[in-house]
Amino acid sequence: MKIIRFLNDNSDICYGTPASTGKANLIRGDIFGYFEITKEVIVIKKLLAPIAPAQILGTGLNYRQHAKEGGMAIPEYPVLFVKGLNTLQHPGEPIVIPTHLRSDKVDYECELAVVIGKTCKNVSRSEALDYVLGYTCANDVSARDWQLERGGGQWCRGKFFDTFTPLGPQLITKDELPAPNHLQIKTILNGEVKQDWNTDDMIFDVPALIEFFSGSTTLPPGTVILTGTPHGVGMAQQPPRWLRPGDEVTIEIENIGRLTNPVVDEKN
Repeated sequence: MKIIRFLNDNSDICYGTPASTGKANLIRGDIFGYFEITKEVIVIKKLLAPIAPAQILGTGLNYRQHAKEGGMAIPEYPVLFVKGLNTLQHPGEPIVIPTHLRSDKVDYECELAVVIGKTCKNVSRSEALDYVLGYTCANDVSARDWQLERGGGQWCRGKFFDTFTPLGPQLITKDELPAPNHLQIKTILNGEVKQDWNTDDMIFDVPALIEFFSGSTTLPPGTVILTGTPHGVGMAQQPPRWLRPGDEVTIEIENIGRLTNPVVDEKN
């Protein structure tokens, strides 16, 4: 099933399934509990990120070729970091380059995002996918200067700026994506493919991440897990290719869709 979140003509937040262009069949109920798809077709005034996350958990260095391009050792355990809810951005809305707390090294990262569908703690690898609602595209935008040079050894400052986690355009439920670690994933910058790989290169696959992140830790419904990025990030280009105002970044994942955002400078 494809699930979208959007504003209707009255600017009410709604869930639905895509119908004809610019319209959706309204979903009534709780997408994390009982819901039904109605026959009521309504106009999509504005497409939103497919969920409002309960929390956003990131995974660092989770693709073998990405670790290699950065000269990093393969980690023994998944590398967890946290992103604030302030980082959420909707499809079509701008990624804002910080100018007040200035960054000159803002980078893109195409990622598969996993959405947890029910309360999850101490889950085994074999049962992990039972706790997944679905999947969407994510861009784990990162200010590399604050992440790697000025963050005191912590990544969060470089990952925590407003608009640094675009999600969308839709949520694909797990029944339609039974093999999340066999998906083509791309970043397209101004029409040029910069990252083009497959989720089968993850060091820790989706079940392994859920098992690890839920260890002695409660993951509520709506938790978003960013699963890492493949090689080809702007930092690794020769010369580095940082995002700049006027750019357009598209994240494309097989059987999920395309998430596109323009890039602008912060206005002080």
